[in-house]
Amino acid sequence: MTIATADLYDERGDELDSLSLPMIDLGGHVAFDGPIRTVRCHRDNALVKRVLATPGDGAVLVVDGGGSLESALVGDLIAASAVDNGWAGVIVNGAIRDRAAMAELPLGVKALGSNPRKSAKDGAGEVDVTVTIAGVVFAPGRHVWADADGVLVER
Repeated sequence: MTIATADLYDERGDELDSLSLPMIDLGGHVAFDGPIRTVRCHRDNALVKRVLATPGDGAVLVVDGGGSLESALVGDLIAASAVDNGWAGVIVNGAIRDRAAMAELPLGVKALGSNPRKSAKDGAGEVDVTVTIAGVVFAPGRHVWADADGVLVER
């Protein structure tokens, strides 16, 4: 059972950073947590697809799309692959698509919004690098917790 982020913050306080972006819960699981993996990309989801097609072992993929809502970085097929491969969730600093289908999947998904437009498939970007989103550092291997209240990350 995942601990509520508010309770976790009360318990651990300054050991955690809180993401201040207005993320929307879009997956079938609102509460999720796990070790961080990352992808940094801009309007190109080939690396996201590739990473989520590998064993997740309960990890959470943090996708730094630079906050762009111009095209989706995760859709229902990629999210279904994440479920099949044991990922706990995906946090997208950008857009997703296929909201209705994604809401039915047993996966945590948080994003800034949605856009039906596909992204490029060139493979531009970086995997498992430290990314900073709204002043919060997401480093591979650190732990992230997410629920209806927001996102907390180990410092």
